[in-house]
Amino acid sequence: MKDQHLGGTGLRLNCKEQQPQQNLSIVPCTTIRAACVPTLARKIKGFHEDRNDSSNALWYFVSASRHFPSLRPTSMSPELSQKLTSAVDAMPAFPKSVQRILELTRDVNSTPRDLVEVIDKDPVVTVKILKVVNSAYYSLPRQITSVGHAVVYLGFNTIKNLALSIAAIGMLPKDNASGFDVQQYLLHSLATAGVAKQLASRVNDADPMDCFIAGLLHDFGKVVFAQIMPNEFRAALLYSKEHTSSLHAALQENIGADHALVGAMLVEKWRFAPHLIETIRHQYVAEFKDTDMIACVFGANQICKKLNFGFAGNYCIDEFPASVQKRLGGSLEEVIASLGDLAPLFEEAKIFAKI
Repeated sequence: MKDQHLGGTGLRLNCKEQQPQQNLSIVPCTTIRAACVPTLARKIKGFHEDRNDSSNALWYFVSASRHFPSLRPTSMSPELSQKLTSAVDAMPAFPKSVQRILELTRDVNSTPRDLVEVIDKDPVVTVKILKVVNSAYYSLPRQITSVGHAVVYLGFNTIKNLALSIAAIGMLPKDNASGFDVQQYLLHSLATAGVAKQLASRVNDADPMDCFIAGLLHDFGKVVFAQIMPNEFRAALLYSKEHTSSLHAALQENIGADHALVGAMLVEKWRFAPHLIETIRHQYVAEFKDTDMIACVFGANQICKKLNFGFAGNYCIDEFPASVQKRLGGSLEEVIASLGDLAPLFEEAKIFAKI
């Protein structure tokens, strides 16, 4: 065991590594000494300074490994670490109105009126919600002119889902040099969110709304790669296509990190709950963690790939591991059959994607 002093802070970082798993390792302490101090201090001392400063999300996974030992990054060079960190820091924050909606989803005492009050204060979100609500897809008996009426006709959860989808869509680039099809990615993410929410009813310890959010954002790390490392990301996309292999593995080979890690860094920056961060980080078999929520998101992802509900660049469809089969009640094919007709869900995803 080796303790590393963090100069000027009075703190010591325990650098003892646990037994390696799946070739994972902690970034050496010498590479994080300066950058991790604000985040490490916050985690250890309970500080609550603004996370929008230069302290970055990557060091959170390293310095706070004692709190979340499963969220350790793969070994990478300091240069790559800094590049990914800068990219995550440059990503926009969720709108304040949507952050408040996220809080409401976790509050069992929240009411439709609370939701309406938050959305009414954000004219952009309001206009987009009313546009979708008044689309031909819903075929409502009359024109809806307020969010309050929209909640009455479509329900609390549908409007929450719409608001969260609007926030995610607003962060997508209009174009990118990697050749990544953002529109197909969006369809896949929205469909995965909807299926994950349905699967949550089969397990005991996964909130349907949390599953929707994790499904919606499970591939968001790809968006970061498409913007900051387009050439490397394009190479990984081509490799995955030519070899019908996992994009997750192709990214690790071509870049040295995968979108699950970067996505987890991003949602940590956005102050999402630990179990949401964990779900995005550990959504692949090679680094799988056996939880109800991960089973729902993993299962939904494979189902949507199997049924061609959008496309996010990954040609590899994984069969359900034994742990997922146990939680969801069967194999990939069996769960798909048990879900019945998913066409309406995909049609709704198409409507949401046009916001």
